[in-house]
Amino acid sequence: MKKSIPSPGWLLAGAGLLALGWAIGAMTSGGSSHPPRGYLAGDAAAGTIWTCSMHHQIRRDKPGKCPLCAMDLVPASQLSGKDDPGPRALRITDEARALAGIRTVPVERRLVDAEIRLIGRIDYDETRKKTLAAWFPQRIDRLYVDYTGIPVQRGDHLARVYSPELLTAQKELLSALRFGSEVETIRDKLRLWGLSDEAIRAIEERGETSDRMEIDSPLEGVVIRKHINEGDYRRTGEPLFEIADLGHVWVQLEAYESDLPWLRYGQRVTFEAEAVPGRTFEGIVAFISPVLDPATRTVKVRVNAENPALQLRPGVFVHAVVHSTLAGVGKVVAPELRGKWISPMHPEIIADRPGDCPICGMKLVKAEELGYTVAGGAKGEKPLAIPASAVLLTGKRAVVYVETPDTELPTYEGREIVLGARAGDFYLVESGLKEGERIVAEGAFKIDSALQIVAKPSMMSPDAGGEESDTGAAFAPGEIDPAFQGQLSPVLDRYLEIHAALAGDDLAPARKAAAVLVEGLDATDMALLAEKPHEFWMGELIPMREAAAALSRSPDLDAARGEFHRLSDRLIAVARAFDPPSAKPLSVVHCPMAFQNRGADWLQNGAEIRNPYFGARMLKCGEVVPRPKPALPGTTEVHQHGKP
Repeated sequence: MKKSIPSPGWLLAGAGLLALGWAIGAMTSGGSSHPPRGYLAGDAAAGTIWTCSMHHQIRRDKPGKCPLCAMDLVPASQLSGKDDPGPRALRITDEARALAGIRTVPVERRLVDAEIRLIGRIDYDETRKKTLAAWFPQRIDRLYVDYTGIPVQRGDHLARVYSPELLTAQKELLSALRFGSEVETIRDKLRLWGLSDEAIRAIEERGETSDRMEIDSPLEGVVIRKHINEGDYRRTGEPLFEIADLGHVWVQLEAYESDLPWLRYGQRVTFEAEAVPGRTFEGIVAFISPVLDPATRTVKVRVNAENPALQLRPGVFVHAVVHSTLAGVGKVVAPELRGKWISPMHPEIIADRPGDCPICGMKLVKAEELGYTVAGGAKGEKPLAIPASAVLLTGKRAVVYVETPDTELPTYEGREIVLGARAGDFYLVESGLKEGERIVAEGAFKIDSALQIVAKPSMMSPDAGGEESDTGAAFAPGEIDPAFQGQLSPVLDRYLEIHAALAGDDLAPARKAAAVLVEGLDATDMALLAEKPHEFWMGELIPMREAAAALSRSPDLDAARGEFHRLSDRLIAVARAFDPPSAKPLSVVHCPMAFQNRGADWLQNGAEIRNPYFGARMLKCGEVVPRPKPALPGTTEVHQHGKP
């Protein structure tokens, strides 16, 4: 029976509820006769109504325990708005903040670095590939190069041809020399037919003609295609050989739309080829396509690279990395290009003054015209940046919690902002925040969940922003091809094998399943997806592939569990979005103690907790969390701690 994965919006809220519930539990006193610590002090005199922060229907006239969840009851006045900071704000004590692990940082202007990872393959440099054609009608008398792949030097003999037309032209030359007419015209004709000046002089000096001629290589390279066999007849213009200089190659890369803000013509790129392990190569971005490929939703990026040892063979798969720093004006920071002029056709040409490109003759242009800022990060160019951990993403909306200044007790208010590009662990901010404001970098989920506990609307709920929010990446019926869903099933199966292996503290099968999972991801056909799910899938594919590939090479269980955490975050979103078939019911599980109490989620079969992050040490670690709203039909979400 197929199971749907819950919307990430309320999954995150649920994770926050779990952590906050733990913090509130830690703040409560040992007996039931005192209000819980962490809430604002309330009046415990006669007449006070006591309620449960999780079940507001519980009303009592004295302190005690909630009959439903066993939490300490709190004064209802503290939940209903006495000295209420606002509908989107939460006020807590210093003790509650410390126990919940809430940390704030200032919004600041800074240059942020991004590491853009791309994949692609090696290709021939088209500017260094020549097709040798017949200059005159001829028959192939002999082949010196009789198979493809042979390396040749400039001037090497490729074939010998027979041609009556060649014989006639030589006789015309000797006749012209005798009578002193049109000599240079006939010489030019022979030059166009491939005869060198030395060969023409030899004919003139000896006075002898021949109906046979050697066809020589016009460049150093490798014969990549042979169009002829001995005895073939070729008319003028028909191809004979194709020769490529492999000392220079092109690296054809695929860039996602989200990568484009970080890519610029002339950037340095490092890459590794799977066929040359342990070696790093370098090239220069020479072309960024102005057109998006509608089939793959990617943009072609071409890198020019040197290949002196001929280790980079056309067709070889490569992984490339671009390190980029983005300025607030939307330009890549490159102070090393200050005062430099670059060829718009050949990025390797960088000059200190204006002029013409020595290769193509085009005018050199300033580096700034190619999308660079060369000031080295002046204050006015630095963008507003915030930690990625501070942002709660709900699909169309991005929310942060801002600390209200000059308050007696810590107070946090939710605010919707507009994000720019993501750069590693940071987001650039387009609008909604000011430099110097303090935002919650750790604990935003807990604050958002706490708003629900005290009966205030969550900033992540559909009605928090005054309009319906897209709280997940799930797509409408008909947008997902069943064939693509079927391709995800083996990926999900391998993921579950990894989970079972890590829960059993067994590294080898986890690594093996991860390697097969990578193959499953590579086998998926993105052409089956419509535009919106296609964009979503591309955003998840590379992170999933990188995490799984790293897991397959993990040296120990700790490293494997870290990569499994990365993989799980992405696969949960993918499973929720695409709903792949599953042989058994799936559960989304959260462990609040994983990774030094930062918490982590995973998918597993069934509801019995098997913790992959701790294994036998705490196999049943998890928490059961009440959902803030009903789950999607047929979904199981389990959060347990110390219970089967």
